[in-house]
Amino acid sequence: MESKEKGHEIYDLAGILFPICRSITGEGVRKTLSILSEHIGEEDGKRLEIRNVSSGTKVFDWTIPKEWVIREAFIEDEKGNHIIDFKDHNLHVMGYSTPVDQWVGLDEMKNYIYTQPDQPEVIPYVTSYYKERFGFCMSEEQKSMLTPGRYHMYIDSELIDGDLTYGEIVIPGERKDEIFFSTYICHPSMANNECSGPALSAELICYVRNMKKRRYTYRFIFIPETIGSITYLSRNMEYMKKHMIAGFNLSCVGDDRGFSMIESRYGDTLADRVLNNILRGMGRYVVYPFLKRGSDERQYNAPGIDLPVVCFCRSKFGEYPEYHTSADNMELISPEGFQGSYEVMTQVIQALEYNVCYQINVLCEPQLGKRGLYPTVSQKGGYGTVKAMTDFIAYADGRNDLIEISDRIGVSVKKLIPIVERLAEAGLIVFKN
Repeated sequence: MESKEKGHEIYDLAGILFPICRSITGEGVRKTLSILSEHIGEEDGKRLEIRNVSSGTKVFDWTIPKEWVIREAFIEDEKGNHIIDFKDHNLHVMGYSTPVDQWVGLDEMKNYIYTQPDQPEVIPYVTSYYKERFGFCMSEEQKSMLTPGRYHMYIDSELIDGDLTYGEIVIPGERKDEIFFSTYICHPSMANNECSGPALSAELICYVRNMKKRRYTYRFIFIPETIGSITYLSRNMEYMKKHMIAGFNLSCVGDDRGFSMIESRYGDTLADRVLNNILRGMGRYVVYPFLKRGSDERQYNAPGIDLPVVCFCRSKFGEYPEYHTSADNMELISPEGFQGSYEVMTQVIQALEYNVCYQINVLCEPQLGKRGLYPTVSQKGGYGTVKAMTDFIAYADGRNDLIEISDRIGVSVKKLIPIVERLAEAGLIVFKN
């Protein structure tokens, strides 16, 4: 079992990322990648590589937008009191707001204010990436307390020719076949829907690096959602289609309300099989069909792309009440929530590493007792400890991989891996692929 300290380490990293104002481009993204790069460090000359793609670049049917620069924003009343201020919470400004410096009456100002009426105490997260406008966000409670008068709307921002920035690291294994992890770095201060994925992914990189042996190569990317995955695919699709065996989009992985996954488009990939298998042993979880998609799994599964990618969450985005509001804060996530997500994904990695077809190499049942694998005294009720081993052997006929055997006999892959190792040490099984 992994040290429980991992959950605390991931939570602490999320806390460092939380205050940063991020969007799909800009300094917040670069600062986030710098922090992640420092946490990940360098090994064997490999560190997080930072890539830039210029504004105006065509990526499939999309175009990289201008870079958003935001310096200051507030609404003040006639007495100079700041009703809301970007310095207090970066959700107070609509993402990608254009500049404004204007005094208006209350009724006119309300045209530029966004609230979440069904959750009157929270600030909503609102963006306008691809149409130029400006706006402010506040709670419905605060809006209802505004009094008639004149108000100063001020946003010091600009849209410039700049870059879309993302990070990637590829950790080589014995084979070029790859396991892929994607997470996004484009939301401002929301803990579960933003900071949790990058923080978990950074710690998984450390885990993969420390593996004594890697069959597979591992590719991790940190991208702005949607436009980032489209951009990345426009540059890497052919290689990924050739080499990826399973991929996982990590989103909303820091709370402790259960687990969930969104299937690939047809729900029949190796990624679907392994994540379903591992979650089955973790207790409460929900499987959502691809029709419930909403993050970068949309792009990885798009027709013509067809990569074997699923999405892993704890509470799925859009399904928990704090989603896309100021209530998605550091109190919503926890070290315990991160610990559970870390254990799921490290078990997924181990399951994939051991997932080959196994062939028992003796006829009839092997004599396990003489190899120290079976009790030498036979008595009613004394077979439970070896039942999983004998069931594994019964289906180790070269037709079934480890996940298939686990699903069939109802024993988790985590429990079967030590059995595989013992049978291999005894010379009783061979690997078919």
